[in-house]
Amino acid sequence: MENIDQNKTTAFHLCLLAKVINIDQFPLIKLLIEKDISQMEFEELMKRLKMLDSQFEEQKEEGFLDFSGLLVHFAGMLSEKLYPNETIYALKKEGYYPSLMNEFIRVLEENEK
Repeated sequence: MENIDQNKTTAFHLCLLAKVINIDQFPLIKLLIEKDISQMEFEELMKRLKMLDSQFEEQKEEGFLDFSGLLVHFAGMLSEKLYPNETIYALKKEGYYPSLMNEFIRVLEENEK
């Protein structure tokens, strides 16, 4: 019973914090909260993004021009709670792996045409 009360209190505190800050400035944090992403899931996401970013840099140095395979890999590694496009734009807005996110966005927009 105490655990349920603690969860309700924590949820209430989060609601209060959301009212005091402009959560829209932090779309990734907002997404993580809305999709109920755990700390472990977040850490795993960051670890995998670091690996993808390294692969992206290596491929760029090797002269690759098509990075759609990395985008597919990214989409496949995400928690089923997250949508690839939404996550990419949130990561970009918060400044995570800017070169990689810019490339993913370029591929996405190219595929929309």
